[in-house]
Amino acid sequence: MDKTTNKVTSGLTPTQIAWVVKDLEKAKIFFQEMLGVTNFSPTVTTRLKDYDGTYYGEPSNAENLVAMTYSGGTFIELIQPISGKSIFKDYIENNPTGGVQHIAYSTPIANLDKVISEFENNSFIVISSFDTPIAKIVFFDTRKEIGVFTEIMGITNEGEKAVQEMKTGLSQHLSD
Repeated sequence: MDKTTNKVTSGLTPTQIAWVVKDLEKAKIFFQEMLGVTNFSPTVTTRLKDYDGTYYGEPSNAENLVAMTYSGGTFIELIQPISGKSIFKDYIENNPTGGVQHIAYSTPIANLDKVISEFENNSFIVISSFDTPIAKIVFFDTRKEIGVFTEIMGITNEGEKAVQEMKTGLSQHLSD
């Protein structure tokens, strides 16, 4: 690694693996039929402008299709870029077959500014961000170091409830 680490970032929990794909419905079918992951959320369209989304410091008008599930102790996220400038659109343009685009870590929202500062002190800048009711989300370009982007989610109280609901929903689904 050519960057000198000033401090180990604390308070982070591995939370999610995200694939950026060309066809979200095909990806869901693969996960369902080949891996037995059958509890994906309905596919929704996210509009980054609705969440004050940024792309390299500029406002982002990107739109994506998104579906999520909780499986094996980890959230799985599928993202299909539709339009606009985003790190997801960049990824699919550079990797036409898709793939793992980022790994996400979560921390309480009160700790997020500290984590951002620690990344910035190690020469990583926020390259994309958005602010949802359940989490403030920032992305760092860590591809040179680990091959994928790193997402940090500052989880709000509402977000903690949403996570528990998704986990509970999975438990109920598995016991049916």
